[in-house]
Amino acid sequence: MSVALVLLPLALIIWHLLAHGISGLSIKFFTHMPAPVGEAGGGMANAIVGTLIVVTAGAVIAVPLGIAAGVYLAEFGRNPFAGMVRYTTDLLSGVPSIVVGVAAYGLVVLSMGRFSAIAGGVALGILMLPTVIRSTEEMVRLVPQSYRHAALALGAPRWKVTQQVVLPAARAGIVTASMLAVARAAGETAPLLFTALGNRFWSTKLDQPIATLPVFIYDYARAPYDDWNRQAWTGALVLVLVVTLISGVLRVTARRVRSR
Repeated sequence: MSVALVLLPLALIIWHLLAHGISGLSIKFFTHMPAPVGEAGGGMANAIVGTLIVVTAGAVIAVPLGIAAGVYLAEFGRNPFAGMVRYTTDLLSGVPSIVVGVAAYGLVVLSMGRFSAIAGGVALGILMLPTVIRSTEEMVRLVPQSYRHAALALGAPRWKVTQQVVLPAARAGIVTASMLAVARAAGETAPLLFTALGNRFWSTKLDQPIATLPVFIYDYARAPYDDWNRQAWTGALVLVLVVTLISGVLRVTARRVRSR
């Protein structure tokens, strides 16, 4: 019974997305640009590519920094500075995404003088960071102390033990945590409204406004055009499929890493 209650909301979401969005799913949706206002058809090719660019930019910022911080907290974090980092990370994980978007707007957009993919990447990177840090710390702590003691007994310095013994042992968990953070950020809309903004034209430049799937879904869902509303459903379905694909890749990668 409890399992059914947990799965019911997910099943309802997927059912509604399939019922309203699958009719618009076609090759054109992935390969064509948005149609002009008043014209039916078109696609979201620029938004799909833009989402990949912005999420990748956020991952490039958050994953290396988050892993480094998590390893530091787990292996060397027995001092007041580490306590402050943990407290700040916990606070950051509870900050609403729209507040992160406003902060990125003030830090990046106003500094650059325009909306951009970089600003969107910074906002998403900030959202990813707490998940990567805390998950990495937990995965590193799960590595048995006997591994560390054996390497230290052989005369290896502490940093080398961390690099060549601890990190390989925790690799599967770290990869999983990083992918979960990316999957979560892929569906964020509020931060991108203040940073990447959106673009109805094709753009892959990091210093220019860029189209993203969550923002397109938001704009199309509240538009007074039936065709745009249908495309919003299709876009939402595609976004769920992308997140599902990321989760699938996550599981396969984690299994392969564990088997090594």
